[in-house]
Amino acid sequence: MAVLVSERIGAFGVHGGHRLEYTEYGSGDRLVVLMHGQLMPRRMHEPLARRIAAAGFRVVTLDLLGHGRSDRPVDPADYYMSGFAEHVLALMDHLGVEQAVVGGTSLGANTSLEVAAIAPERVRGLLVEMPVLDNAIEAGIITFAPLMFAARFLPWTVSGVAAVARRVPRSLVPFWAGIALDTLDQQPAAMAAAIHGLFFGRIAPPRSVRRRLETPALIIGHPNDPIHPAADAAMLADEMPRGRFVPAESIFEWRVRPDRLDGEAVAFVRGCWRAGPAEAARAGTMLG
Repeated sequence: MAVLVSERIGAFGVHGGHRLEYTEYGSGDRLVVLMHGQLMPRRMHEPLARRIAAAGFRVVTLDLLGHGRSDRPVDPADYYMSGFAEHVLALMDHLGVEQAVVGGTSLGANTSLEVAAIAPERVRGLLVEMPVLDNAIEAGIITFAPLMFAARFLPWTVSGVAAVARRVPRSLVPFWAGIALDTLDQQPAAMAAAIHGLFFGRIAPPRSVRRRLETPALIIGHPNDPIHPAADAAMLADEMPRGRFVPAESIFEWRVRPDRLDGEAVAFVRGCWRAGPAEAARAGTMLG
């Protein structure tokens, strides 16, 4: 039986005067922060957020800078992974919460790793899906470089696709088709800046840092996904002292048959919050 949870939309400001928007599910002090993939909206994590909130947790899905309904600046210097991590910490401060389980997909996964690297004492656990690490470089360049080129030099192509996507009522299409349409709704200059900034910055904490992260981590990888190779997820689980790798059956499993992986996520979050304060803060002493 589905459990109804409260939902509300909020916003807060970050350095540079930018506004970020989020959706909050449930209530309480046991916070989980979820972040989306590159160019995608926070709404992609709505089903998982509702499932975790129904288990008794407070879940916040965040639109990172340049995405969804958050501000979309056009300066590439505004987009860098440690900056995204600082925004997550600013969100936690805004909510008045000292610690959280932090997680996300692709871009959100890498941002989560940066949060743990910057402020490990504030991270109870990492819920990481499809991290982008050493084995994803070539596919990432092949995928996103043409998008950056189109947004920079052929902006009318991005604007035209966005205009068509906006005209489709989301109520008339299945949930994931709506997420795809939201992803196509881009602003050319901001899209080019976001890809540019991430291309030429640090994509994730280096291996030497990842090996020292004592934060509990559930790491999910997909087979046959060239942009997010399962080898990266498995490698991260091997590197992290408290990492556990869970292979998905396919890149579609968590979207179309979510029960198994939802169950893994809920059980992991429960375990993170069941740990005592001293254990949860141990990562801070290891990296401090």
